[in-house]
Amino acid sequence: MTASSLRGKSTIVGIGTYGLGRAPGLSSMDLMAGATARAVADAGLQLKDIDGICGGTLYHMFPTLSMGEYLGIRPKWACSDMTGGSSFLSHLLQATMAIEAGLCTTVLIAYGSNLKQAGTFGIHELPTFEKVYGLMSPLPGYAMCAARHMYEYGTTRAQMAEVAVAARQWAQLHPDATMKAPLTIDDVLASPLVADPLSRLDCCLMSDGGAAVIVTSPDRAKALKHKPVYFLGGAGASWSREVSQIPDFCTTPTAECAPRAFEMAGITTTDVDVLQLYDAFTINVIMFLEDMRFCKKGEGGAFVSGGRIAPGGALPVNTNGGGLSFAHPGMYGLFTLIEATEQLRGNAGARQIADAEIAIAHGNGCTFSHEFTAVLGGANTL
Repeated sequence: MTASSLRGKSTIVGIGTYGLGRAPGLSSMDLMAGATARAVADAGLQLKDIDGICGGTLYHMFPTLSMGEYLGIRPKWACSDMTGGSSFLSHLLQATMAIEAGLCTTVLIAYGSNLKQAGTFGIHELPTFEKVYGLMSPLPGYAMCAARHMYEYGTTRAQMAEVAVAARQWAQLHPDATMKAPLTIDDVLASPLVADPLSRLDCCLMSDGGAAVIVTSPDRAKALKHKPVYFLGGAGASWSREVSQIPDFCTTPTAECAPRAFEMAGITTTDVDVLQLYDAFTINVIMFLEDMRFCKKGEGGAFVSGGRIAPGGALPVNTNGGGLSFAHPGMYGLFTLIEATEQLRGNAGARQIADAEIAIAHGNGCTFSHEFTAVLGGANTL
């Protein structure tokens, strides 16, 4: 089995979200289970058809054990590899390998978090070399990256604000988005600074919510409800854990993993119809677009300006509103897969990108610590 041999060997056949925004009285497992029920129904399957589990929460040390018990599933194969918000895209590659190897047939990838209610990430690990200064991640670390990018390349706060405004415009087209009030660049610039140069509106939401996708083989997908969305390629890269160990504050591991994912899928940037990028902060989108080579390093701020990534723009990015305006229950990665799937199915409603055939879903873990790029496609891309 090689990376290229996995192209087209798995499909996403079911998707579901549950309890987005605020879900009083529901635990992270409740939210995970609600999303799972919707994904299983969306696929036209039953829980008994699931024989593989991936996923996690913010609060469970042994997540797949807890998930399986809660759902009443005894999986043949499970994986709870945790790299932060990028984990669930990495799980898609691992599920593909497990299915192709015959270890299981149908994999649930699921996540749930009641972060809005809990008010805490539930993370007790403080990085060794930084704990004397307090918690440097996530906000202060991203602010440092944004500040360095501004210093090196002349990126402006107004350019970063373009990312937030575009996300809000997309969110206004999604019936389940958390934030829909009109937003302008001036609104973003006027919002309080929380870690210079990032303002409150440069930062993702803190919400409740669950998400789930069902993955199976192309052969099994033929008998199910929706036209399948194929996994064409994927790759991850890890460069650091602590903010103090980031090798380059203006470049992320995306610069390494995205080219490998594109090569596996057999595509270039010109083939991509829509992107779902993990926008924990506005600077993320600018740096990811640079590192994926949609523009040159240092030109990301100008690239996103003028509505290029907003509705009606030349490059649709985060068409559900992203973590900035749609939802962000602690880890957002699985939602990138769900929105990419909806776009490739052609059922995204008012936000649908016409004739979308190839979508990028990209996850980010910790503070630009681990990145994972997944390439998804419709049947015409095989």
